[in-house]
Amino acid sequence: MKRREFLGRLMSGVVVAASGAAMNPTSAWAENSKGAISGGTTHLLSITKRVLEVNGKAADVFGLVQPDGSVGLTFDADTPFDVTLSNEGGEATLIHWHGLTPPWHMDGVPDNPAALLKAAETRRYTFPVGSGGTHWMHAHTLQEQNLLAAPLIVRTADERRLDEQEVVILLHDFSFTPAEELLARLKGSAAAGGHTMTHDGIMEGMPANMHGGHMSGMAMSAMAAMDLNDIEYDAYLANDRTLDDPEVVAVEKGGRVRLRIINGATATAFTIDTGAVAGQLIAVDGQPILPVSGNRFPISIGQRLDIRLQLPKAAEARPILALREGSDHRTGIILAPSGAKVSKVASRGAESGPVVGLDLEQRLSAAASLPIRAAARRFELTLTGSMSGYDWRIEGGDSLEVRKGERVEIVMRNMSMMAHPMHLHGHHFQVVEIGGKVLKGAVRDTVLVPPMGTVTAAFDASNPGRWPLHCHHLYHMAAGMMSFVAYA
Repeated sequence: MKRREFLGRLMSGVVVAASGAAMNPTSAWAENSKGAISGGTTHLLSITKRVLEVNGKAADVFGLVQPDGSVGLTFDADTPFDVTLSNEGGEATLIHWHGLTPPWHMDGVPDNPAALLKAAETRRYTFPVGSGGTHWMHAHTLQEQNLLAAPLIVRTADERRLDEQEVVILLHDFSFTPAEELLARLKGSAAAGGHTMTHDGIMEGMPANMHGGHMSGMAMSAMAAMDLNDIEYDAYLANDRTLDDPEVVAVEKGGRVRLRIINGATATAFTIDTGAVAGQLIAVDGQPILPVSGNRFPISIGQRLDIRLQLPKAAEARPILALREGSDHRTGIILAPSGAKVSKVASRGAESGPVVGLDLEQRLSAAASLPIRAAARRFELTLTGSMSGYDWRIEGGDSLEVRKGERVEIVMRNMSMMAHPMHLHGHHFQVVEIGGKVLKGAVRDTVLVPPMGTVTAAFDASNPGRWPLHCHHLYHMAAGMMSFVAYA
């Protein structure tokens, strides 16, 4: 199947109803952090429709729930991933297990090679769940925009023994406008001159060649919006809720908390702000790193962060915020010990969220690097495209053929003026070079390549198949930024 045919299937099974979000019962998310599925147990998971509310409006969205209503899945490491997936959502779709390394035919990408899961159809997935990590699952169609995503947590034995509370946070960007229409508006506005659309269809009034702070006579905020965000969303969600009615998680005074944060947004990068309590970043994309301390941690689309907090003994509520890149919009949850007063946190802050780049990425070091060996194959890719025409591509990505057992390096040069979080299915790679600087960076599955930036990722070809390599910005992918690593 050719790339364009594959991208055409991305559009199939797309939701045409408006989408919305509001509170799930806190227990539905908390339940995800309690019980784990051990070996020998088949886990039942359903694709459903649910009615949520955001900004005072209700609409139908998707869900991925267990029979008891709990959201997502939690497994013990090194046990079988044994899931029976039932499609009760009324529309054909398919679920990708982002962060796991299943056999190719169980990866969950439409027609690559498995067909869409039809309405009322059930399919069983069985493969090793892997060594642990914060992962997630989502549709590999435009239905992802309509909240068809959920956490997928794999805990190690060591993590289960720790005296710390786990808190899972799934971030989303939300629009009442269907994803098909959002994409059509982006393409339509590009054809009209490369302007950005808000969710109301109003032009921002910026030509596509105005980038960052490089053009005079334009407000910096307008230029940042042009470069950083294709879409002005109606709301930004943490566990299906806005800061107008956030999830409040009960924690212990002086206790230790492990935040498992997943950026499930389709087109928005964030910076995690832990406030006055400094955190330790201990894993990215489910893979351990040497700890990095701080209060702010960037997270691009599709990425995950594990942040450990040692809470003070005072009975004070602690917001954990996700600041939207280049905007004062924010979302998040509240950590509240017994007796703490929970005050309202505004959904818009006093400052714009930082631009997400590679400053943190250059400081990350894998806890366990790939074995040192020469690369048998090295591919050099150029990421191209612009808002003018809204046509995004990976040049040099037509023939990424590898053989099992080879060490492979992929150099990704971004010659566009938007950042691209690049995700490789079926493998974990190590970041080995940034902007010409060699390093033993993090092992992960999604890495940001900023405008005019270059990142090199190395992996061992150990999982035969034809694996997507694509930008995890949903609309960039749908517009053509997709390639495949194919085993000979």
